[in-house]
Amino acid sequence: MRAPGFWAVRKPTALARLLQPIGAIYGSVTARRMRREGARGDAPVVCVGNFVAGGAGKTPAAIALARMLIADGRRVAFLSRGYGGERRSGPLLVDPARHTVATVGDEPLLLAGVAPCWVGPDRVLSARLAVDAGADVLVLDDGLQNPALAKDLALAVVDGETGFGNGLCVPAGPLRAPLAAQAPRVGALIVVGGDAAARQAISAAALGLPVFAAGLEPDALAAAPLIGREVVAFAGIARPEKFYATLRRVGALVVATRDFPDHHVFTEREAAALIEEATRRRALLATTEKDRVRLGAQAARGIVTLPVTLRFEEPHRVLEALRKALR
Repeated sequence: MRAPGFWAVRKPTALARLLQPIGAIYGSVTARRMRREGARGDAPVVCVGNFVAGGAGKTPAAIALARMLIADGRRVAFLSRGYGGERRSGPLLVDPARHTVATVGDEPLLLAGVAPCWVGPDRVLSARLAVDAGADVLVLDDGLQNPALAKDLALAVVDGETGFGNGLCVPAGPLRAPLAAQAPRVGALIVVGGDAAARQAISAAALGLPVFAAGLEPDALAAAPLIGREVVAFAGIARPEKFYATLRRVGALVVATRDFPDHHVFTEREAAALIEEATRRRALLATTEKDRVRLGAQAARGIVTLPVTLRFEEPHRVLEALRKALR
């Protein structure tokens, strides 16, 4: 899904006001669900979610936190719903060598490259199996609005440029529930990008929650072939323009862009059309790491991927928050 443009307009438009009563009902239902008590697992749970519909950098944040915990001597496992994968009744341990996007979704394949990842709708059962397999801390990718599993630390990832949009609930705006209902459920914000003033405004809007500032850094080795080269770029993520801006930042000459819906599974015809356009322009074809896993192995050949890593400005503060929650 691509977020409607009017969601980002800080002063709600006429269309947003028209949809506001529906959004109020949706937000109220979500807020009521979030108040339910969750089941306590046999290992502490760190939830990485967001307040809004659409991407804000949850997966890179979850990976960064997992790596931090692993370096601190913890045995980490991810829990994911497996959005975009097959419907299943029970949890599944992701095997990147065997499973595909059609089986488990795109994000679990990326997570499983860092630590064991369990996918399934029953977060409590997934948690139990992950602990039985040896995990002593669980990182819940998304699930902030899902009350099934009690959370020892919940962190909300926020895009520093878009913040909370017009401040209304879906479908009138991007919020999944009113900020006043969601903010007390999290311990801190991870604000990705944006300047100090934007981070302060986001913190104030979210009832003064502490902020862990972070940025997405492109992989230097992967970026090297792109420097000074003409590039046709495509992405099926919540905000494709962020990826295109990153390409330009590393020195690529972006001559054309093609946007697809978030989590879009590419057909052979779409992949062939992208390759043909890049060939015709004598340009490189570039995409995100998340989009590459949704391409078939054959189609992915010759496409340049630009992975990004989330870096915290003050990692010691984040580690201390994690340690405190896990105690």
